Amino acid sequence: LPLHCLAVPSALISMLYFQMVIMAGTVMLAYYFEYTDTFTVNVQGFFCYEGSYRKPYPGPEDSSAVPPALLYALAAGVPVLVIIIGETAVFCLQLATRDFENQEKTILTGDCCYINPLVRRTIRFLGIYAFGLFATDIFVNAGQVVTGNLAPHFLALCKPNYTALGCQQFTQFISGAHACTGNPDLIMRARKTFPSKEAALSVYAATYLTMYITNTIKARGTRLAKPVLCLGLICLAFLTGINRVAEYRNHWSDVIAGFIIGISIAVFLVVCVVNNFRGRQPEHENSHMDNLAQMPMISIPRVESPLEKVTSVQMISF
Repeated sequence: LPLHCLAVPSALISMLYFQMVIMAGTVMLAYYFEYTDTFTVNVQGFFCYEGSYRKPYPGPEDSSAVPPALLYALAAGVPVLVIIIGETAVFCLQLATRDFENQEKTILTGDCCYINPLVRRTIRFLGIYAFGLFATDIFVNAGQVVTGNLAPHFLALCKPNYTALGCQQFTQFISGAHACTGNPDLIMRARKTFPSKEAALSVYAATYLTMYITNTIKARGTRLAKPVLCLGLICLAFLTGINRVAEYRNHWSDVIAGFIIGISIAVFLVVCVVNNFRGRQPEHENSHMDNLAQMPMISIPRVESPLEKVTSVQMISF
């Protein structure tokens, strides 16, 4: 084998190894935020009889209209299914022209190490999506730990003894974890609401899928189907956030902050990382553009028209 065929696989393996290390670190950080007490939640105080936190307790998360198990299953399963079906359809439609294959050959693989473009694109898009999903979870958990914002039903779980705390006036501020007498686990969960994780994950998945469908599917008969599908995904994500507010599980500020985080991460990954789901330009197009750029400029002599001469003579006489 030529030397460049031996050097390319080692460079490719090193790059893949580095990316796997980053992905593993992201997953581990999300795990520590979600399932361990490594990061201490900020204990935020409250005013006596504060109305913003006196909503009734809506019950455990599993009793919600959008339970976490259903949300996580949809956020993880639907994008995988849509991307696999979409990439397979695009590959089958463009396989006859060979344009798709030419666009997706990478410089690193060269001619000796060929990766199927369907597999390569699918793994790339799904890998970026999974990374963004864990990154969204990390951003949300970090915000919840730092702020320690209280849920609308916090006082129903906290069960403070107002007499012992000396709440003679509504303006008296209570601080410290000793003020609550309820279940410590439920109280700790009620301190982690800003931003809303459900709103962030749902809108991230909807935004990523919407941009994928818009930029990838170019069939003629989808002019009306694509907007309907994309708007449906966005609508479901927004309904998830509205449901969190309607069930007194989050404030409007929590949901809006979650929407901003999810949309920002999805747009950044699609625009800056996967370049709007576009492959590398075909080699013949690149060579054609290079030839055009290297062509010398041809100077064409300018011929002055009689009208310009008459105009100039009139201006001089004037």
